Amino acid sequence: MRRYFSFRFFFFSFFFFVLCFTKEMSFAQHRQSERPNVLILYTDDLGYGDLSCYGAEAISTPHIDWLARHGLKFTNAHCTAATCTPSRYSIISGRYAWRKQGTNILPGTANLIIDTNITTLPKVFQRAGYFTGAIGKWHLGLGDKEPIDWNRKIIPGPKQVGFDYSFIFPATLDRVPTVFLEDQKVVGLDTSDPIEVSYRHAFPDELTGKDHPELLKMKYDPRQGHDGHIVDGISRIGFMEGGTRAQWSDEAIGYTLNSKVIGFIDSSLKMHKPFFLYYAIHDIHVPRMPATVFKGESDLGYRGDAILEMDHTVGYILQQLKLRHILDNTLIIFSSDNGPVLNDGYLDQAVETAQKENYHPAGVLRGGKYSVLEGGTRIPFMVYWHGRIKPHTVSNAMVSQIDLMASFAAMLHEKLPPDEFTDSRDYFSTFMGKSDKSRNFIVEQPAGRGGLAIVKDGWKYITPRKGPVLMQDVNIETGNSLEDQLYDLKDDIREEHDLSDKYPGKTAELKALLKKVEAESAP
Repeated sequence: MRRYFSFRFFFFSFFFFVLCFTKEMSFAQHRQSERPNVLILYTDDLGYGDLSCYGAEAISTPHIDWLARHGLKFTNAHCTAATCTPSRYSIISGRYAWRKQGTNILPGTANLIIDTNITTLPKVFQRAGYFTGAIGKWHLGLGDKEPIDWNRKIIPGPKQVGFDYSFIFPATLDRVPTVFLEDQKVVGLDTSDPIEVSYRHAFPDELTGKDHPELLKMKYDPRQGHDGHIVDGISRIGFMEGGTRAQWSDEAIGYTLNSKVIGFIDSSLKMHKPFFLYYAIHDIHVPRMPATVFKGESDLGYRGDAILEMDHTVGYILQQLKLRHILDNTLIIFSSDNGPVLNDGYLDQAVETAQKENYHPAGVLRGGKYSVLEGGTRIPFMVYWHGRIKPHTVSNAMVSQIDLMASFAAMLHEKLPPDEFTDSRDYFSTFMGKSDKSRNFIVEQPAGRGGLAIVKDGWKYITPRKGPVLMQDVNIETGNSLEDQLYDLKDDIREEHDLSDKYPGKTAELKALLKKVEAESAP
């Protein structure tokens, strides 16, 4: 009898242990599934028609197409502005850039434009226990004093807005300073060769594209100011002295950034922490100088070759995630900061090859980079998460990158401060393909200030704005007009038929809504 009791006690104790262990494992697995790694692949100047999964025929992007095929592709997704700095400001801060002065395209000498005291997208992930990183293009300013001292650690920067690790270039590839910063210090700087940067005047004995065109391996368009400091045989905007050993080689940028991405991911694995990575890919912004292996591989000049390099980058990152057995638990977003441009300062055959191939980087849309028309802000956008997003899904819901902060906060059960102003809203169910709910409205910003547009229920209103109808130097329609404009995007995606006179009530309704939105203010 005593033996039977002992056996029964042992059996039930073992059963209870297994039950508790199973529940614990189940809870851990559930917790892990609710806290995936999150990777944002943010490209530069990629248009709505630049990918084969969005209809491009003159070029093939198989790795990005894989994301679309195995995840969710949006047809009506938007960045907030038709240029890079304001779009990047919005995705990181969750606020429209036009609310704040000094958020247009920044020079490389600009100070940080994101308030370090506000909630940001990376800070949301930090609060949830993530290891956060920013790699690639920054273009949001650095430091809080002018001039910036490039020869020591620059504060504030990415760390102060929520990134635990950063490996960035300060502005754009066509602007000085042409160096990388790792955790806000210039990489490879020789202290005996200190850096100075100016956007006003060349330094004594500095070689510039304007004075030494014979040194250039890529010609620049004289209308667009790319005639300054020469690095790697390419002249840039602005002037720079010193830092010779620290300056990058354009053809090696992709390899360098990809290596840092993998290093960051491995660091997160060693720490046993999920990661959030904002990888701002350098392609396909000018100067387009892809690695040699990609040169001549497309029929669209160096711009097409840069698209192939960008697609290779996506494929490489996917492969490395798979090798580390974490692809299935990584939520990936792929998108672009604004619409496309062919000639943006350098004569790299982008215009000629596009004409030859009858290639339209904005697809069916009018406008492009700098424009208030749909080609300026309607961009490729896809989301992948194995087991959580149904493959082969296409959504026509209208979404905006500005909502990523609030949506991820909802996913992570992190509440945004109730007394803190933000334009970001929770559309996580839409981003996951669980809902067809569109954003209530979106506001689109062209280059510069003024001339905003608002879209609601398929109707688009554009405010009057002075300026040319066509930007001659880049050959892009701006959407500028001295009169109100109204378009029915449901039937007129190309915005060819202004209906403001036919529907004055709808024009007035959207005009009033835009004024109401503009009247809101962020502290």
